[in-house]
Amino acid sequence: MPVVGVLGLGAMGLPMARRLLEHGPVAAFDLDPARVAAVAEAGATTARSCAEVATLADVVVVMVSDAAQLDVAVFGADGAATAMAKGDCLIIMSTVGPNTATAVADRLRSQDIAVLDAPVSGGTERAGRGELVVMAGGSDVVFQRCREILDCLGDTVVQVGKEVGDGQTVKLVNQLLCGVHIAAAAEALDYAERLGLDPVAVWDVVRHGAAGSFMFNDRGARMLDHRYEPVHSALSIFVKDMGLVIDEAQRAGVRLDLAENAAALFSEAARAGWGNVDDASVVEVLRNRPRE
Repeated sequence: MPVVGVLGLGAMGLPMARRLLEHGPVAAFDLDPARVAAVAEAGATTARSCAEVATLADVVVVMVSDAAQLDVAVFGADGAATAMAKGDCLIIMSTVGPNTATAVADRLRSQDIAVLDAPVSGGTERAGRGELVVMAGGSDVVFQRCREILDCLGDTVVQVGKEVGDGQTVKLVNQLLCGVHIAAAAEALDYAERLGLDPVAVWDVVRHGAAGSFMFNDRGARMLDHRYEPVHSALSIFVKDMGLVIDEAQRAGVRLDLAENAAALFSEAARAGWGNVDDASVVEVLRNRPRE
């Protein structure tokens, strides 16, 4: 197992780093000192910058929130690219869209740095257990080089395409479904309550039938409890991800009615102040709407 660098220790990055530590050495960096302390306690070598991580690691994993953070982590003044050596490898595990992943790979090609596009799905608990779904896009050589690392993090690891950007494209399909499912779960539970039913009883019955889904079971429980802390997945992430889904659809000339409605609901929730808490809080937008 090579030394793995981890940039970004948020809701997903921290459990992923802890999981990697079970299999080998990890060097890590995050702007939040509390997160750095948490991964240090787990046994990681901590660094003072992304560049310092790159000097310590053979392969660098990036798990930040969005394209802007990715750009700073890789190409900023103290970014990983300033210290990565010829032959090193960068794995983009954030959801940033295919165009961003491709642009990063193009910029690093001149330094002879390999890039694997490998976003994940599964949530924080599965990240800690190494049970993520990994959707990898990249050459056979780079995929096989990174396979040991990916296998530590996921129990479903698939090379979905041979080009950087292919993994991001598949992740957009995944996020379309996740976003619609969360919005549908919120609407269903609010609907049950407005019909005079006990929403907890409805949830407990429906989740075991054909209408059940991971999101209805998982997010539905938090919606019913009004439990939005700790944050398993911030609502702002789905504002971003559904935006990426719709942007890519527009480029491809594809109409996405359900995704657009779900995106509008997440955006409304963010404007109402729910952006930094768990995405299950999207149900509060529906609860606060007056009856027509």
